[in-house]
Order: sequence, then C-alpha cells, then structure tokens
Amino acid sequence: MIRRLLARAFWTFSKWKLVSEPAPRRPTVLIGAPHTSNWDFALMLAIAWSLGVKVHWLGKHSLFTGWRGPIMRGLGGVPVDRSDPSRIVTEMVERVRAGEVFGLVITPDGTRGGHSHWKSGFHRIARQTGMPVTLGYLDSATHTTGLGPTLDMTDDLVNDMDRIRAFYADKHGIRPHLQIVPSLREESPEADPRSGEAESN
Repeated sequence: MIRRLLARAFWTFSKWKLVSEPAPRRPTVLIGAPHTSNWDFALMLAIAWSLGVKVHWLGKHSLFTGWRGPIMRGLGGVPVDRSDPSRIVTEMVERVRAGEVFGLVITPDGTRGGHSHWKSGFHRIARQTGMPVTLGYLDSATHTTGLGPTLDMTDDLVNDMDRIRAFYADKHGIRPHLQIVPSLREESPEADPRSGEAESN
C-alpha cells in the first residue's frame, strides 16, 4: 500500500506519464530500455509499484555490501557473482517453480558509452527458464513510460530481435546520445559464442 501511494505521488508531481499495458500474470524477463541514465531506476520502481509488479534486478555484488545490502535487497536487488553467472538462471528457475510471479529487470544496453550492441543475457535467460520477455520502455520525447508487449522468445534470434527493434524504434532515452539500436553480436554469423554474459547494473 505504501509503495503504491509513493508511486501515485510520483506520477502526480512528475513530468512523466504512465502509459502501459497490463502487467503480466506470470514470471517474465522485464527489459528496461532505452537505459541511458540512472534516473531510469526511479521510473522502473514507480512503474512496478503502480502496477503491483514484484521486481528483481541484477546488480554487481559490491552494491550489496555493508549498509547498502538490506536496502538494495528490499528494492528487489539480486547480487550477481560474475565468477559464476549461471547461478542466476538456476535461481530464477527455482523461483518460477516455487510459484513466484515477478519481473526480472534487465537493462541489456547498459549506461556506459563506447558500447555498440545489447548484451544477450536477457534472451538466454528467457530461453533457459521458459520466461517470456516484457518490453519496458521510456520515451523522453513524449515523457511517457510503462510496459509494452510481452513476447515469447524463440530459437530464431534475429526474428525475436526484429520484433524488439520494431517496438523501440520510436523510443528515446533520457540521454539520447548514449542510446544504441537494439542488436546483438550473436545475430552476426561470425559472432563469438562466448559473448553475452548476464547483465548487471
């Protein structure tokens, strides 16, 4: 209740407007894009709290040390051990089997400059867990944000990415100069099969 009240206050005083499809009623991989600013995190929480979506998000293990740990976990954070990234898939499968309904928030485009592709971890996690992918978005041109369609991923990576590209084609990040077109290195025939580790903030 408190979270929904906080979210309502946010939308009341913010320049942003919530324009969203209904929240999925099953576990989903929730893409947050275009992700070009740390302010996107606040928007993600406001969306989730308004729609009643329980969210988990992946973060560097260092974010959960000391006094920050309880806060980050309380906001849905899941620490990622980069020495064993496969553990996150195992943990998500266990949560799904336990009947938990949640959105696993992943930001495949990151926030740092110098990158040219999305990371493919979201697609691999969706395929390995059987979870669909929900396209969360923000558009600074219209100051709208929310959840888009929920898509089932397939073995046809290029077709899956074409559907994702079509949705984000007219969306603009808070810092548009950092935005990149949704594409994966694995879409190229000469792609390195070792690329695309699980993402973390």
